[in-house]
Amino acid sequence: MSGKRILVVGPGELNADDRKIWRDIRTAAGAPANPFMDPAFTTAVGQVRPQARVAVLQEDGCPVGYFPYERGLSGRGRPVGAGVSDSQGAVLRPGIRLDARRLLRACGLASWEFDNLEDGQHVFVPHAVEELASPVVDIGAGFERYTEGLRRSSPAFLKQILAKERRLARRVGEVRFAYDARDPGALRALMRWKSAQYRRTGRRDRFAQEWITRLVELLARSEEPECRGVLSVLYAAGRPVAAHFGLRSQTVLSWWFPAYDPAYGKYSPGLVLQLRMLEAAAADGIGTVDLGSGPARYKDSFKTRDLRVYEGAVVRPGPGGAVHWLGREPARAARRFVRDRPRLAHAARRVLAEAGRLRDR
Repeated sequence: MSGKRILVVGPGELNADDRKIWRDIRTAAGAPANPFMDPAFTTAVGQVRPQARVAVLQEDGCPVGYFPYERGLSGRGRPVGAGVSDSQGAVLRPGIRLDARRLLRACGLASWEFDNLEDGQHVFVPHAVEELASPVVDIGAGFERYTEGLRRSSPAFLKQILAKERRLARRVGEVRFAYDARDPGALRALMRWKSAQYRRTGRRDRFAQEWITRLVELLARSEEPECRGVLSVLYAAGRPVAAHFGLRSQTVLSWWFPAYDPAYGKYSPGLVLQLRMLEAAAADGIGTVDLGSGPARYKDSFKTRDLRVYEGAVVRPGPGGAVHWLGREPARAARRFVRDRPRLAHAARRVLAEAGRLRDR
């Protein structure tokens, strides 16, 4: 249409005006201040992923939207930071209407696959094949109000965490929690524990991919108020026993990489850390902790509600679209089949864990 065009640039080409407009659009749309949807996250990914791009939508020469993505072989597109991005989509000024396939054509993409598309993405939701629950913890009213609700909904759960914290202190040594630790040794320990957990459960080790390690280290040094890393550490007798590295904006903390030292597993240090992290985050002005999609019993115990996220793909007709379908859709359908059958899903997790155990022998 006359007056409208789409420019494709590298994340490093976004200037201060672009970052302000991007954030203003998010605010005007009433979207949550999720750090994964901030321009600082896209810029950081661009420093470790050369295939990262941003489509800038302009109307009469002024930006009205941004679409971050990565372009792979045969024009297969993925969200920026795919594999570790917990919130995905385009940033569009309210009222902007856009055809998803037209956008892909302008970006040189045959397809664009998503697995954590945020709610309200009217351009892409029609292409979703599955709606998933993404639990969050609301702590804007304060930690005491939150724990009052937790005692009502799951009194035994809270008592068990506090009892294990006391037991850890008695049997190991003084327990100390740091909400925003600047401890490179603890960050390295966290990545070792998480790698071991991935292998133990038969999953792909994300920290075996250099770009993810570099991204985490980069964000750990960030001073961006709307997207910076927060390393929280639980210490016992002066040594780290559990840690979490997440991303925060001024009001949202995204749960990202939690792990603990298996030697202290009987004390549930991960749960103790999460409870103390919620307490500290509430005191620091965080209103929502986004636990991310994916099943986990501890998420169900801590959450106050669920957000909706979507999984699916936009596919343009043609050879590139066929390559996407053949490469991804059968596997996606198989995962949905297993996930929708709890007994089968449990058996699959056992098989993955056994495979991981045998691999580490």
